Amino acid sequence: MYTPEMFDSIKKVEATRGSRINAVLKRLSADEKDALLAAYHPDYRKDAFTTIKIGPNKGEQANHELAELLQSRSRVEDLKIDLEQIDYDVDVLVIGGGGSGAATAIEASKNGANVMIVTKLRMGDANTMMAEGGIQAADKPNDSPVIHYLDAYGGGHFKAQPDLLRKLVMDAPVAIKWLEGLGVLFDKDKEGTMITTHGGGTSRKRMHAAADYSGMEIMRTLRDEVYNMGIPIVDFTAAIELLLDDKGNVGGAVLQNMETKERFVARAKTVVIATGGAGRMHYQGFPTSNHYGATADGLVMAYRAGAKLIYQYTLQYHPTGVAYPPQVYGALVTEKVRSLGAQLINVDGEAYLNPLETRDVSAAGVIRECDTAAGHAKGVPIPPEAGCGAYGVWLDSPMIEDLLGKGAIEKRIPSMMRMLGKYDIDIREVPMLVYPTLHYQNGGLQIHVTGETTNVKNLFVAGEAVGGIHGENRLMGNSLLDIIVFGRNAGKNASEAAKSVTTPKGLNFDHVGRFMKEAEAAGIKSGKVSPKLLPEYRRVGR
Repeated sequence: MYTPEMFDSIKKVEATRGSRINAVLKRLSADEKDALLAAYHPDYRKDAFTTIKIGPNKGEQANHELAELLQSRSRVEDLKIDLEQIDYDVDVLVIGGGGSGAATAIEASKNGANVMIVTKLRMGDANTMMAEGGIQAADKPNDSPVIHYLDAYGGGHFKAQPDLLRKLVMDAPVAIKWLEGLGVLFDKDKEGTMITTHGGGTSRKRMHAAADYSGMEIMRTLRDEVYNMGIPIVDFTAAIELLLDDKGNVGGAVLQNMETKERFVARAKTVVIATGGAGRMHYQGFPTSNHYGATADGLVMAYRAGAKLIYQYTLQYHPTGVAYPPQVYGALVTEKVRSLGAQLINVDGEAYLNPLETRDVSAAGVIRECDTAAGHAKGVPIPPEAGCGAYGVWLDSPMIEDLLGKGAIEKRIPSMMRMLGKYDIDIREVPMLVYPTLHYQNGGLQIHVTGETTNVKNLFVAGEAVGGIHGENRLMGNSLLDIIVFGRNAGKNASEAAKSVTTPKGLNFDHVGRFMKEAEAAGIKSGKVSPKLLPEYRRVGR
């Protein structure tokens, strides 16, 4: 599938490989990292952001795409819905069927709650399923949660909420044991010890994995547990607005069948937002590694209900998304490829950056190599007719087997090998062409350490919809960790809170009307509705 021009560049990669294998690429200094980020990372582009005009985060910055959704019209604004007609009545309503939603439901059910999951696609259609590299936990003799904390706190630019990050790292070893107890098949050596590797920004080898389909293995296990416990699932049904009770607390949600458009009222003593990320918003025109339903739904609904966002201006652009071939443009190339020894190489065969810098630094480095405007132009050209980006850089996967021996790629990253092998690209023989892909929503809803939002009672959040855990950048393996730690946390605390909540009365969405009046007063006249639910890829006029 590679072009003759690409193969010319590959020859330069091969020519330098021998000298690069034993070379140690120095890490950038703090000042060098800051300069690189300021010049090239998408979060630092002033023209990509706008000021939020209404709601709890009024006056703060957000990407144009998110701000537009937050300030759009509600899907229930002009609907006549009988809120006295209760279709579902539960203790805990979990909105989202990914890893965090499943972990939430399992723990809530174990705590005696009547719990239900509602998900707009199928159970398991989530970013969890698409996570590849692994899950962090400091459970080896040379490591500790304190070291894990320091790695993550620094990697997040010292912006993480200390109490949330502390819970993440302290509960990590327990999360691994819990997953293994449920049946997750982590990689182990001949003696039965879990194999751990480095990730970008880690000072210890604490990445636990199941080959390069770790998220799929975790989601498989969690989904089976949900099924085995008999937890009700309403699939192909989206939550389109939260409901408040006569006290102003969350008391349920309006649901909509994705196919028939039928609407239902779900009453709940507590609600858990577990709706995941926002990659399908394609911020700044970037491709994405996210699943089809990642459209920031939970953020929008909770924001209208009065929940505050934190770090909504920061996103993670994974440095290694597939840049070519076009059939898998934007698909994730797991960081595990680099943790096993592959280096990022420019068009001239040069290794220009340590492969295990943090994700934001690595992404900025890739963008710099491909930036023709600055006169650098060291990216590998991609044919315009491919419909991908203009340039990429090489991820030198063949050097993994030079370092670890023949068969290492098939054993450790089989999913990567199969994905590109379908297009006649054998990553054991030739490198992969990569460019940053929109991967993770660093910001999200602000919560207490209990998982409850800071200013809306009985509304809990878990997983990628939470903001503050990772600060302004996330380290590899801490997302699969946070869906377990904070999913279980939300399940326990939401179910416990439900025990002291009386059945919600006077369900309403009056907050929507108040929000729309605020928008009108601010001069906002949006013709769009939110939550978005699904991305729009149709080409108008064809």
